[in-house]
Amino acid sequence: MSGGTVIVTGAGSGIGRAIALRLAVDGFYVMVNDFRPDAAAAVAAEIGGSAQSCGGDVSVEADVAAMVAATEGAFGPVTHLVNNAGHVHQGRFLDLTPADFDRMIAVHLRGTFLCTHAVLAGMLARKSGVVVNIASQLGQIGGVELVHYSAAKAGIIGLTKALAREVSAMGVRVNAVAPGPINTPLVRSLSEEWQRAKAAELPLGRFGEPEEVAATVSFLCSPAASLFVGQTLGPNSGDVML
Repeated sequence: MSGGTVIVTGAGSGIGRAIALRLAVDGFYVMVNDFRPDAAAAVAAEIGGSAQSCGGDVSVEADVAAMVAATEGAFGPVTHLVNNAGHVHQGRFLDLTPADFDRMIAVHLRGTFLCTHAVLAGMLARKSGVVVNIASQLGQIGGVELVHYSAAKAGIIGLTKALAREVSAMGVRVNAVAPGPINTPLVRSLSEEWQRAKAAELPLGRFGEPEEVAATVSFLCSPAASLFVGQTLGPNSGDVML
């Protein structure tokens, strides 16, 4: 394998699974993470010998440390990280509880922080590394009944920009991908009314597919993206145009 060693969090299904499969084709050793160990193991088996799996919650520091140690033990230093783990919960703002908000921030923003923190020192020591954070177009424009989700994804975009300014001159590239609605179990868990209304808003007229997001991540993980620093790329069916 020639691509390096990548951890893909939340890779048991949906966008994460597509990213893991694509990066394996690109030549990476892949550690497939998911909070559901069986789902992670199934994707790793689908990839074959260049992948292993590790269950764990990205918001739990001990789980993240175990995941990084398992990756290094199997494949060597972590050269690339894709912070994809997330979940969605729909509710009007006044119906949200502090627990709803805290869990959303924990998985998306704290998880991105913990995973990046766990691998960054090694990347900086080697003066080489790539971090790709999966945000959302709702972190740019907001979403009705998704205030907590939008806030968490906006935080990821801010983290991406700030960290890129801090470490890019030391050889580590940090960028984000902000997908629009994608045909995944996560999006299909939202109400049918929301899905119909959202599809009608999109200039492209359709939701994206996980493989289309994976192609964007593949680019950012490649040497071809050497000039991309602190950027947020938008495979979003035209929902956000920058």
